[in-house]
Amino acid sequence: MSRTEKDFLGKLEIDKDALYGIHSLRAVENFPDNTPFHIEWYKAIGITKLACYLTYKNFKSAAKDKYPDKEFPFSLFEEPIIEALIESAEEVAEGKDFDHFIVPAIQGGAGTSINMNLNEIIANKTLIKLDHNPGEYEFIDPLEHANVFQSTNDIIPTSLKVAAIKLLVDLEEKINDLRFDIEAHENKSRNKLRIGYTQMQEAVPSSYAMLFSSYNEALSRDWWRVSKCFERIKVVNLGGSAIGTGITVPRYFIMEVVPALQKLTNLPVTRSENMPDATSNVDSLVEVHAILKSHAVNLEKMVSDIRLLSSDIAGSRELIIPKKQLGSSIMPGKVNPVIPEFVISAAHKVYTNDSLISSLSAQGCLDLNAYLPVIGHALLESIKLLIAANKTLKENLFSGLEIDNEKAEKRLYNSPAVTTALSPYIGYHQAAELAKEMQENNTDIFSANNKLKLIDQEKLIVILAPQNLLKMGFTLDDINS
Repeated sequence: MSRTEKDFLGKLEIDKDALYGIHSLRAVENFPDNTPFHIEWYKAIGITKLACYLTYKNFKSAAKDKYPDKEFPFSLFEEPIIEALIESAEEVAEGKDFDHFIVPAIQGGAGTSINMNLNEIIANKTLIKLDHNPGEYEFIDPLEHANVFQSTNDIIPTSLKVAAIKLLVDLEEKINDLRFDIEAHENKSRNKLRIGYTQMQEAVPSSYAMLFSSYNEALSRDWWRVSKCFERIKVVNLGGSAIGTGITVPRYFIMEVVPALQKLTNLPVTRSENMPDATSNVDSLVEVHAILKSHAVNLEKMVSDIRLLSSDIAGSRELIIPKKQLGSSIMPGKVNPVIPEFVISAAHKVYTNDSLISSLSAQGCLDLNAYLPVIGHALLESIKLLIAANKTLKENLFSGLEIDNEKAEKRLYNSPAVTTALSPYIGYHQAAELAKEMQENNTDIFSANNKLKLIDQEKLIVILAPQNLLKMGFTLDDINS
């Protein structure tokens, strides 16, 4: 069975039990895409509308207190309607009835379809609570009631920032969790030697601790930058209405609705001092996403290193990553580095989103950016991808990563790269002689020096001890000892 709904464009038949309505259905017909809308944004719209309904309730009470006998030209809802709207918004904020949100993520219209789908869900939920049927909008209307003192242009961007901040809190925690695991590997690898590489060629002595410390530092910067994102996007335009002028909105509502949202979310959201700016410009989202891109770059570099060091191409397999799943449908025993590959794939999706967000943010025209739905979708997608990348790196890569320190040390002492450490003691050219002897006879540095006798063997052992190879630079006392 169905019900008939109408707007100024005409009529449509809608399933009688559907919580969505004609505006949502038109959007689905106009935007034939099936990219799902982020439930985090859906919940954030619910809590943003909840702040509006609570503020409306307080506004009504203040208006009646100040003018008890005044008949206002606009209607003030009866208390049961307000309470039912509040309850419906609370349920949306919990994610309930998300299956009735049918508008796709990719759309036109600056988010009007998003807002109207939510208005219809809240209005119809409220109708049911008040013993009416969905679609009986003469009692509860999606525009007159569910959208009271709101505009798409302040509800949708404000709720996007709420959703983003909540996800950023999670990302911040996930970065720290991963960083602590990497730091543990760093501590376990103190004074454990490995060959350092430049341009994929053996270069100088190093250690896995130093390699992990570089990842740890990069993630520390990422954590710090992400923690600063909240400052960049905490400013919202809720109450600004269509273009930030507050037209059709009581001043009481404008002043009180953002503090109500702050209290509900326990987030540092604050009302913009320049609401038209906050409505028309989305450069803060560009800035935040650039920080996300930086984090993606660091993750990709790190997992690319690990994938290379653990590969068959590297040969010695001194770094071993966990085996997580079969790698081939035809090659028995093959296991692929699927976790690094997932992280690299996620990073490149973030880079693509960064380009999209930058270009569409610049497409804002005069008093509004019509592309906020796509910008917001890309932003939330990137945060969620990075949360997933950090999570799987901790749980499925670093938790089972192993290093064969004995093999790594042996490789170093058999590599001509180790002769670089002798340059301050015997000069570049004699060190090169040692390197040549090692290469031609496939021998370690101790055997090569024992043959060429370019430096006292006992002094060589001291110089090449891990604690001396890994210290920062040399002193004159080292040379003269």
